[in-house]
Amino acid sequence: MPDEQYADAALASLYDTLNPRETAGDFEFYLPMIMAAESVLDVGCGTGSLLHWARESGHTGRLVGLDPAEGMLVQARRRDDIEWVRGDLSTASWDGEFDLAVMTGHAFQVLLTDEELRTAFSAIHRALKPGGRFGFETRNPAARGWERWTPSQVWTAGNVRSWNDAGPFENGYVSFTTTDESPDWDAPRHSESTLRFLDVPSLNAFVAEAGLVVDEQYGYWDRSPVTGASPEIVTIARRPLSGSPATSP
Repeated sequence: MPDEQYADAALASLYDTLNPRETAGDFEFYLPMIMAAESVLDVGCGTGSLLHWARESGHTGRLVGLDPAEGMLVQARRRDDIEWVRGDLSTASWDGEFDLAVMTGHAFQVLLTDEELRTAFSAIHRALKPGGRFGFETRNPAARGWERWTPSQVWTAGNVRSWNDAGPFENGYVSFTTTDESPDWDAPRHSESTLRFLDVPSLNAFVAEAGLVVDEQYGYWDRSPVTGASPEIVTIARRPLSGSPATSP
């Protein structure tokens, strides 16, 4: 989700209403992995809803949420039995501390440059214990989902209405404007975002370059294979038990 938009505490407070975890296929997919791991890092944790759910479900180990948006972390800190860190993978310094890292909500797609991708994967490699896994997803460019990001597709939370207006797909990138409006505000609020779309070969090349190994890859949360029509590329990568560490960017 765009950092600019959810730095606003008022909008961040609506995020879970707009994106209820009960209907989030990604949360149901990742939660069993989290429950099976003793130590977990949630990159781009947002309001912390996934880690909150893990605690509510009985997780007793270490849970750490990382997010650059202070408005989101205000919501996340409603639980104080989880570590909340403001920042991103470019500022991360964990070393072999986690059995599992996850990056949900298509947050992976805000990594726009090759350098940002390499920095992120290198940080994940360092943060994981040998044998640790990294679960994340990115929208499949072959499905062309951005073509449905139009002002006609409106969602609501309370008395706030929101919609996206996407531009064209250009060289792997889509830029769009998110508009939020409410009768309680003097004027609508707008935020600009750009996302990067990688196909499977390009994505897997970055994974391999970081010294990680793809264990599983799916086209949707039901674990169906990736096809041209699949909306997602869901990837579970692993840090090998031995071998050379990832090269720092």
